[in-house]
Amino acid sequence: MTQGMRRLEGKRVVVTGAGSGIGRAIALRMASEGARVVLADVDEGAARKVAAEIEGETLVHQVDVRRADEVEALVGRVVEEWGGLDVMVNNAGVGVAATAPDTTEEDYDRMMDVCVRGTFLGMKYAIPAIRDSGGGSVINMSSIAALVGLTDRAVYCAAKGAILSMTRACAMDHIGEGVRVNCIAPGTVDTPWVARITAGYDDPEEARARMRARQPHGRLVRPDEIAAMAAYLASEEAESVVGACMVVDGGVTAR
Repeated sequence: MTQGMRRLEGKRVVVTGAGSGIGRAIALRMASEGARVVLADVDEGAARKVAAEIEGETLVHQVDVRRADEVEALVGRVVEEWGGLDVMVNNAGVGVAATAPDTTEEDYDRMMDVCVRGTFLGMKYAIPAIRDSGGGSVINMSSIAALVGLTDRAVYCAAKGAILSMTRACAMDHIGEGVRVNCIAPGTVDTPWVARITAGYDDPEEARARMRARQPHGRLVRPDEIAAMAAYLASEEAESVVGACMVVDGGVTAR
């Protein structure tokens, strides 16, 4: 980060899935640029640990993004305690490594509910609050899985593709209200999720090596690189970025 950059001074930001990985990195980056951050996660303890790393003003809120009442309560708490909402980061997600025939219906439901329904509910309740606060930014977490076919990721690709399409539609619906809706499409990011995915293979280290090998720049993407993009999208510098899919993948989709 550029020394002393404070593009988000005073902005009220919610980050779902803030307890680890990309969500943690986004929460830390937003706070470092002056934002007040709500760290929302199904694992409240993990969110509290991240909050303890932040010097600025924070709230910790336990939420299951699949439940409308819990997402509504999350947004309602921010509005009540901080007087409004400026930025919503719908980051919470899950993934399963499997082909379509090998994906269980339970895993299908879980991926669609957390990734797609969770993003939908985040926008359903956050967009009116952001509009009523004078406008702002919604940032959804898609993936390069929405843009290219990845082996052993059939339903994950479908879920992230749905997020991309919903992002574009909502961007058109709400730009007139001062709400910018965009998404980020990370490549393979070095997070605990990667460790969980690779652990399911016979040779986890070989699976991780394959992930690195498909990155033209020769390494996994760092969580802080995704966080930097999120901070940009949240800032006034991105006022003309509407309905965009911001790819941060080390060149995978350029091949």
